[in-house]
Amino acid sequence: MPKDLVKRMPDEKPCSSKARAKALRAIVQWMQSVDRRPFPFQRKVWKAILNGDSGILHSPTGTGKTLAVWMGWVAKWMQQSGTFGPQDRESKAKLPKRKQRAKMEPIRVLWLTPLRALAADTRLALVEPVEDLKLPWSIELRTSDTASSLKAKQRERLPTCLITTPESLSLLISYPETHRQLSSVQMVVLDEWHELLSSKRGVQAELGLARLRRLNPGLQTWCLSATIGNVEEALAAALGSKESNLQRGHQSCIVRAPARRKTTIRSLIPEHVDRFPWAGHMGLKSLPAVVEAIESANSSLVFTNTRSQAEKWYSAILHAKPQWAGEIGVHHGSLDRKKRTWVENQLDAGKLKAVVCTSSLDLGVDFFPVDQVLQVGSPKGIARLLQRAGRSGHFPGGKSQVVFAPTHALELVEIAAARKAIQEKSIESRIPLADCLDVLAQHVITVACGEGFEAEELKAEARTTRAFAKLEDEQWNWVLKFAASGGESLKAYPDFQRLICEEGHYRIADTKVAKTHRMGIGTIASDPEVQVQFLKGGKLGTIEERFISKLKPGENFTFAGRTLKLVIMRDMTAWVRRARGAVTALPRWHGGRLPLSTQLAEGVRQQLGMARRDTLQGPEMKAMRPLLQLQARWSAIPDEHSLLIEKVKTRDGFHTFIFPFEGRLAHEGLAAILAWRLSRQSPITFASTVNDYGIELLSPVEPDIEKALDEGLLSTNNLLEQLEKSMNAAELDKRQFRDIAQVAGLIRPGFPGQGKSIKQIQASSSMFFDVFTQYDPDNLLLRQARAEVLSQQLEFERIAEAMNRMQRSQVLLCYPPKPTPLAFPILVDRLRMKMSSEKLSTRIERLTSQLEAAATRSESS
Repeated sequence: MPKDLVKRMPDEKPCSSKARAKALRAIVQWMQSVDRRPFPFQRKVWKAILNGDSGILHSPTGTGKTLAVWMGWVAKWMQQSGTFGPQDRESKAKLPKRKQRAKMEPIRVLWLTPLRALAADTRLALVEPVEDLKLPWSIELRTSDTASSLKAKQRERLPTCLITTPESLSLLISYPETHRQLSSVQMVVLDEWHELLSSKRGVQAELGLARLRRLNPGLQTWCLSATIGNVEEALAAALGSKESNLQRGHQSCIVRAPARRKTTIRSLIPEHVDRFPWAGHMGLKSLPAVVEAIESANSSLVFTNTRSQAEKWYSAILHAKPQWAGEIGVHHGSLDRKKRTWVENQLDAGKLKAVVCTSSLDLGVDFFPVDQVLQVGSPKGIARLLQRAGRSGHFPGGKSQVVFAPTHALELVEIAAARKAIQEKSIESRIPLADCLDVLAQHVITVACGEGFEAEELKAEARTTRAFAKLEDEQWNWVLKFAASGGESLKAYPDFQRLICEEGHYRIADTKVAKTHRMGIGTIASDPEVQVQFLKGGKLGTIEERFISKLKPGENFTFAGRTLKLVIMRDMTAWVRRARGAVTALPRWHGGRLPLSTQLAEGVRQQLGMARRDTLQGPEMKAMRPLLQLQARWSAIPDEHSLLIEKVKTRDGFHTFIFPFEGRLAHEGLAAILAWRLSRQSPITFASTVNDYGIELLSPVEPDIEKALDEGLLSTNNLLEQLEKSMNAAELDKRQFRDIAQVAGLIRPGFPGQGKSIKQIQASSSMFFDVFTQYDPDNLLLRQARAEVLSQQLEFERIAEAMNRMQRSQVLLCYPPKPTPLAFPILVDRLRMKMSSEKLSTRIERLTSQLEAAATRSESS
């Protein structure tokens, strides 16, 4: 943006350079009083905030991002108020609490955070300077964990700084009284903005920011991020469209901070690396090495990729070291707030040896006693690994240390690729979403619940966001009609008469509609959750209904680090008691398997390319030598410029293995297209299996791959059309529509304690889907479902790029005698889906023994 834009906020009085200098001197003195030295990047942020600029601070974890922005605002308040020292609060202390609250500054700062745990940690950081400087400010949280009594007080008067989530911001906008209070907000901070950016919660935040800017055109916006590749695009999404910023006279800046702590990665390489690795298990073979690593440190965070894995590893560590009872903890988003808070407090106090956790602790939560991070299994992304690494070494001279525990041998290639990418500062980008009409429809009703709106004004406001900058009149009119009456298909039903228009002003139809809408604000579709509670005792947390509904009363399961017995399931509550004996079930949560990121997939191909050229660098790749030698002897090692295809015959049939190394989601689409093209060549049926590395197409007769390659098997022509023909597109659309229907308010949420089951939600969404398909085929939510299936579930753009790369690549067509080390994990995934009375581990051990025997014979010959 042009540098000569007006910087001063409309309601800001001109301040002298002397007041500015005093304010900066005051915050520097405070930092020195608490043994902190201001860094150059922090001073840059302070000066930018004093100038009235908005911006993004891209800084490694643990460098002081929070204080950089917060103390900038403290300096600005000092400059505006003319107060540069601690304030006398003795007279206020004598007042009743209600009057004390009234004496505080009205809301000035809104701090948006993606996680509840991050919100609590942020408040601690913000409160310290406010209390030391005795500022007349109040700082409070508002999340789903906040007590209802405090929320009621916040309805009457908001604190000076409110730390909240995008969902809670929408809820505040839906109340007329808090909506008016938000007009005094002068700065919004988007903490860990990269985590929200590429999600519908990010779109929700953009719309909320647009509303705040309408209330206060001079609003400053600051984003904080440690791990993102597209910094400029992230800032543009936060600030809205370029045209609207020019109109408001906004100036933006990017502040980058150098890394102050080095990140070291060490892998727990087993003495014997399996030549036939298999994925999908918990990786407990690394348990002894992980326990040893925990013993060598004062305090550790053990990160897993799923909540199921966290539960299993916590139990396994405790079983291996029973004397650690009370010294280790488990932490994930489904645990009760009290349980999570206890773990966080004990960890921060240095009383826990280790905490097994998920991403619930990898965003901005700093625990100073933690001196190492253990990562169980591949993080599947470079940014995620860096984020978790940053949770360690928050003390003078500390380093970010990651100890990697692979769950199978091929993950050693992934961690080698991640280390190289970190050295080259190659981090994944987060692409902002656009045209999410379900979120826009929800926002329209939210604003109507507040003060109401004029249609043209709200349309113009939505267009100031990056998400809806290209919103067409036709789309807006459809959304408005849908929000008001349900659209063409539903306008005859009273339940969907949600808005009333009087003289061009839209408002909510009645208080009942408003209450129902508020219960569904911010809905992120997932399997309905069931409360887990002791018959005599407290709550433990929540488990998805999909899992608990499969258990019978009397069966045991593991949760919150305990073995529990299900007594009865009633009113969305699973009543349990402590149990002993064997655990028959481990909770599984939706969306547990992360796909390989684009950057990491490219890094894996580069590492394999170096191996093909016999250049093995780093301990991980050197440990992989026996596996790679066998792969090269039986088949070939692919590189960045080649595509490996293997044809193997077993008693199961004819296997065609293809290795694009593009990640699980992209491979699902690629498998469908390739199978469809092969079946057009001659009548043939395929069963497909995929993992992050490759694809298996299994058929009863041998496909003519050579002929198919000559006839354009890897062509980039008609990809979209063939993808839709080759997959059950209608069923995929219907599943995605369920999520959209919940966000858009078609499916009403159940009352507290009476949530709808997954079957009820699926049945309701299927009914709407079928009605729209038959009677309203141009329904824009149907189009959105198809677009989201292609972009999110199938990663169509990545499929197209992968097919383009494969078409240019040299094809390595090999005929190995047995399934190779690269093919074996895919083979195991197919075995896992096959019903058998025999244990999966037994079948895998038998298959591994057969392949090892074949490898030994080939070596001796």
